[in-house]
Amino acid sequence: MSSLETSPERCEELARSLTDIRDRARIAASSDSPTLVAVSKYKPASDILACYRLGQRDFGENYVQELMDKSGQLPDDIRWHFIGALQSNKCKTLASIPNIYAVQTVASTKAATALNKSVPSERKTPLYIFLQVNTSGEDVKSGLSPLTSVESASESELVRLAEHVVTACPRLHLQGLMAIGSLTESLASTDRGNQDFETLKRTRDVLHDALRESSGEWGVDGRLLLSMGMSSDFEAALKAGSDVVRIGTGIFGARRQKV
Repeated sequence: MSSLETSPERCEELARSLTDIRDRARIAASSDSPTLVAVSKYKPASDILACYRLGQRDFGENYVQELMDKSGQLPDDIRWHFIGALQSNKCKTLASIPNIYAVQTVASTKAATALNKSVPSERKTPLYIFLQVNTSGEDVKSGLSPLTSVESASESELVRLAEHVVTACPRLHLQGLMAIGSLTESLASTDRGNQDFETLKRTRDVLHDALRESSGEWGVDGRLLLSMGMSSDFEAALKAGSDVVRIGTGIFGARRQKV
């Protein structure tokens, strides 16, 4: 068996999990066609290929080198999403991957500028960018502070970054906002709704107003997308209006720890 082939039993397991997640997402979704990103960090390329053969095209990775290694082994029509901590010194390598589709964790003008400079001139489409927002305010989480009102937007680092991407980074396209919510909110009762999701939605609405004066293009049809929701809370996220959910364990099972 080649390194890109997996056992029939594993293929069946992945097919059941992926079908289940797709069915649950379709029922929960408030948008017509949410994007399901299969988060494949630490998982072998053979698992990704098995899901690819089931029609999955969007995959997420947390580490630049792992993404680069896998992208070289797998079909070139996969849409790779980088969802890990973004270091400016890794931007050149990341942007050089031919089928990198989106970077969902941009949180500084330095990183945005580095990505823009690193996108190859022969690339035919812009690199899609999501700005990471720290909706929970946890010190361990990356991302910029959320927006609470139009009045607060004028002094916001998030607004300045968004305007920088839109006006000064022609090889990037600001697609939306991304958040990794707190575990507490994820596990809380759904009766009151997830406050991290509500915070990201409110931030998106305020940012819409702030960007309407910008000369550049952003979002999809004048609307910023929201990337929120993971294996434990993706249905609640979709019901709250998420456009992109990032599912790892729900599809691939528990991950081994990196050593």
